[in-house]
Amino acid sequence: MKINKVVVIGSGTMGSGIAAHLCNANIPVVLLDLKTEISEKAKERILKSRPPLLFEKDKIKSLKAGNISDDFDIVSDADWIIEAVVERIDIKHDIYKKIFDKRKKDSIVSSNTSTIPLKVLSEKLKTEDKRDFCITHFFNPVRYMGLLEIVRDKSNDKNKINYLKDFCEEKLGKGVIVCGDTPGFLGNRIGVYAMQVAMTEAVNMGLSIEEADAVFGRPMGIPKTGVFALYDLIGIDLMSDVLKSFQKELPKEDEFQKVVSGLPIIKKLIETGYTGRKGKGGFYRMNKSENKKTLEALNLNKNEYFPVKKIDLKIDKINLLELINRNDKYGKYAWSVISKIILYSSSLVPAITDEYNDIDEALRLGFNWSMGPFEMLESIGLKNFFSKIGDINHNEFLKDLKEKKVESFYDERQKYTNLQTLGKIKKTVIKLDKNDSAEIFRFKDFNIVEFNTKANALDNDSMDALKKATDKPLIIINESMQFSAGVNLNYVMEFIKSKDTKSVEKFIKYFQDTCKHLKYCKYPVISAPSGLALGGGEEVLLQSNYVVTHTNIVMGLVETIVGLVPAGGGCKELLWRWCQTSKSESDPDYAPLKVFDIIGYAKTASSPQEAKPLLFLDKNHDVIINRNELLPAARKLLNNNVDMSPSKECKFKLSGKNAREKMHKILETLYNDKKILDHGMEVGKELAYVLSGGDTDLKKEVTEDQMYKLELNSFMKLVENKKTQDRIVHTLKTGKPLIN
Repeated sequence: MKINKVVVIGSGTMGSGIAAHLCNANIPVVLLDLKTEISEKAKERILKSRPPLLFEKDKIKSLKAGNISDDFDIVSDADWIIEAVVERIDIKHDIYKKIFDKRKKDSIVSSNTSTIPLKVLSEKLKTEDKRDFCITHFFNPVRYMGLLEIVRDKSNDKNKINYLKDFCEEKLGKGVIVCGDTPGFLGNRIGVYAMQVAMTEAVNMGLSIEEADAVFGRPMGIPKTGVFALYDLIGIDLMSDVLKSFQKELPKEDEFQKVVSGLPIIKKLIETGYTGRKGKGGFYRMNKSENKKTLEALNLNKNEYFPVKKIDLKIDKINLLELINRNDKYGKYAWSVISKIILYSSSLVPAITDEYNDIDEALRLGFNWSMGPFEMLESIGLKNFFSKIGDINHNEFLKDLKEKKVESFYDERQKYTNLQTLGKIKKTVIKLDKNDSAEIFRFKDFNIVEFNTKANALDNDSMDALKKATDKPLIIINESMQFSAGVNLNYVMEFIKSKDTKSVEKFIKYFQDTCKHLKYCKYPVISAPSGLALGGGEEVLLQSNYVVTHTNIVMGLVETIVGLVPAGGGCKELLWRWCQTSKSESDPDYAPLKVFDIIGYAKTASSPQEAKPLLFLDKNHDVIINRNELLPAARKLLNNNVDMSPSKECKFKLSGKNAREKMHKILETLYNDKKILDHGMEVGKELAYVLSGGDTDLKKEVTEDQMYKLELNSFMKLVENKKTQDRIVHTLKTGKPLIN
């Protein structure tokens, strides 16, 4: 069989998200709801969504809207029918009766439920219909979350389930975990349990919600939202419904039952409209008074809100062993939470899955954890774990590990896919070099550099690794959420605080030298980004020979937000690309003005399709929908470009003062309209000076090195400016820009 046409029934958040992502894959899809107007409004929501659900707005052409009454016959042409209606079993059973009366033979029918067991959904189906029916549990938002759980039972046609798995992996880019029909399946079973444990233990140990979120976050390899902020994000009322389902479906002796009830305050929060971000607030709220916004956190003892207190654990990198061994309340809390997650997860093997690492993958793909429970155990070390844990006699998995007396037990990662991912290929490494910011994996025919700092921010060690790794063809790739969020501004600010501007200049010059080295080294350099590639991260891409990018990329030169200009060759390279356009042949100021607009407004692209018109990507790039395919695609490119010719040097003909005056007029208009303030004007003028070529004219030639020098000089002028420093400090502290 082949899936060429899909019908999605139900146009709510999940239904419209699934439909949008099918459009991304160029699969014709019909979205049905009770009324066509409802489906049409869903199309509008898709087009307006932020972050965008579509790679580009034109993708919506693959989507048709209709209603269940008038257009239901369309299911007879569909190869896959996805039910995504409200979580009421009577409504679902009614829909299934209509579907199976109309569908064509051998079509696949699935439900997107997250809570209702497969056996309950299918209880009224005929035996032959059960063969083609399963659960396809997408995680929200569908475009961005990697996990798709396919829930099947012994009634299913295995070949059909395998085909659906392959289709969703190849066409939709999903990490597909096939699992049995158990409450919460894999991801939510462990993920929600972990949230409840983190919340319950925080209360038991007297931690504030800010303290709990600070520990149950980045130090544990978990997104910075933590647990209480994640509750707010999901919706406290929705979480309450999810927990009721677990309470109903799980055996009374299950460890989950001990934490399923949550906190007494939750009922009151829901009753008063404090349901999280979608309501008046939740565990956190934004208090608006006297024209001032103050983020507040709920004091669980007093049931009152107070201004949020920033908790600094002084942890730069994930080190679970160091974290759990801290002799303070944070260490005790971390151990209590981590140990319980490991105990619970391991108790479910092989009850809900034979592949323990599938649980890890579900947490990575569905909750964005950097490590699942079993990788946490491996990271801590079996000896260390068993020395701290109590009775494990009822846990057959851990008991077996202890009896084997081994220290390392973790085998192949990402067993759910046959693709040779970075996680898998690391195991075959010949030689490994490592510093504090990056790792170099050396293979027979190529090298890999993987950044491993916070947000993969770039520093001297990152540069060292890149330079060292260019003795062979190079792939720059990583498994974290971001490719690189740019140059490490904390690193820069430490020098500024100590009034050591020479070290800042030396660092930026080294960054320039490294980018130049990447561009002109004798071997191909391929970057394979996913997630954020901003500022310095984008500059690395601009000066790579090839880019293989995931569809969920955010690209841009955003330095002006923090009062700086791109200084790693970003201005130079983007300007050069625009200089090669046909309009630049007749208008020498076209390219500088275009780049002034892009960099000045800190424009970003949220997909490769959006990046191409901005020329963040050139012709030497591929686009991959499945992140697991980034490395195989990059290796294929290397094999096809072994004899690559070196990059050619950029040489510019720029009008200098003439172009600069045009840019200044734009700045003056923005200033008069109060769209920029004094420092915005200063930053804009420095950017104008760089992009116009400085003190030049059309009779002169501006070399690449001269452009680098212009970038460096403007960067240094700005970074020494107190207003730029204020912008940097504010952004680092709040994550939001400062307009000054």
